Amino acid sequence: MRRTDPEGHGPVRYGPPLPGQGLPVLPELRSVLAAAADRDDAEPFGGGPVLLDAAGGYWTRRGLRAAPGRVAAAPGAPALLLALTGALGGDILVPRPCAAWWAPQARLLGRSVFHVATPAECGGVPDPYALLETVRRVRAEGGDPRLLLLSVADDPTATVAPPEVVHEAVEAAAGEGLHIVSDETWRDSLHRPQDTVLLSPAEMLHDVTVISDLAGVFLPQGWPAAVARFPDDDAGAALRSRVLDVLTVLGARVAGPVAAAAAYALGEPAAITERLTAAVRLHARVAEAAHRLLGAAGAVARPPQAGRHLYVDLGPLRSALGAHGVGDAQDLEDFLSVRLGMPAPGGHRFGDDLAALRVRLGTGPLLGSTDEERQESLTSPSPLELPHVHRALTRLESAFDDLRDEAQRRESPR
Repeated sequence: MRRTDPEGHGPVRYGPPLPGQGLPVLPELRSVLAAAADRDDAEPFGGGPVLLDAAGGYWTRRGLRAAPGRVAAAPGAPALLLALTGALGGDILVPRPCAAWWAPQARLLGRSVFHVATPAECGGVPDPYALLETVRRVRAEGGDPRLLLLSVADDPTATVAPPEVVHEAVEAAAGEGLHIVSDETWRDSLHRPQDTVLLSPAEMLHDVTVISDLAGVFLPQGWPAAVARFPDDDAGAALRSRVLDVLTVLGARVAGPVAAAAAYALGEPAAITERLTAAVRLHARVAEAAHRLLGAAGAVARPPQAGRHLYVDLGPLRSALGAHGVGDAQDLEDFLSVRLGMPAPGGHRFGDDLAALRVRLGTGPLLGSTDEERQESLTSPSPLELPHVHRALTRLESAFDDLRDEAQRRESPR
């Protein structure tokens, strides 16, 4: 079914969610969840003392001091962002592209969302000049921009913004009086942590709120929990109080067993850190292999530096795709999801132009189709050589090589 795109880019089909495929649940986490299953006390709105203390410790170990009174929790990042947006008011600015779930939270409250171009070297952080131009244009047209949402370790582009780019964007936002919310969900998934410098905006500017969705990184995807760190001043305390008010009205509290598991994970015992390190290493290897074969087929993608995705521009293969009826990102999503046998959400889902032939591909579906295969991928010293991983990468390579060959035939002189 096609409906009108709310941003006016033309028609776009809205479909069901496109889930990834997670690794098997860590036994220690499952044990913590089971032990808390009979809890009679409900977790308070905004999180209980154990969870908030664990979240504060997590950020403090990363150089972002966070007292429990400056932390809040919610059942998932969308609920947390909805509460933040409601508490801050005004219009929202986001990079283009951005995480698929950011803009709907603002639009649910009737707020306008303005996408800002990103620099050539990364996604997740707006180009400072484009940001200033957008803010001034929106104000000239009667808008009220108050919030900039950014992500240094970015989903969907899998890039990490260089510190100088973050610094310039944060300075521009602060100069315009914008409150910055930094989504740092993927900060612990750097593919080459020894070679990549991740600088949080909160390390540069006091007035920054940091959020992190735990599901998918520290917890399984079906265990919703997210945490926020607020500025350590009166304004931060007031913002946290307003956020808790919104969460209370929404009835949005973390389930008790999930809160126990989240607190355990944020404490970063050896079982958690070892599993996270192994998972990051696995996704990095598969992402690097996928990036290499996509480049050989003529597609364009920034080298993945974090997370579990690649953001691919198939503009160079437009002639071949056109022969299959692919004219926009929605067509591309439909075509590749069938051709690859895995979710391939188009760039329009991330705020990108519908006409651009861009798609986000996840590494999760390449790790295996069963828990047993994914566990084998996780523990193997050579995961790319496993039959199920090799088959998945070969299918990906074959699909794109066919498109490259067809494009070359169409473009070669007759």
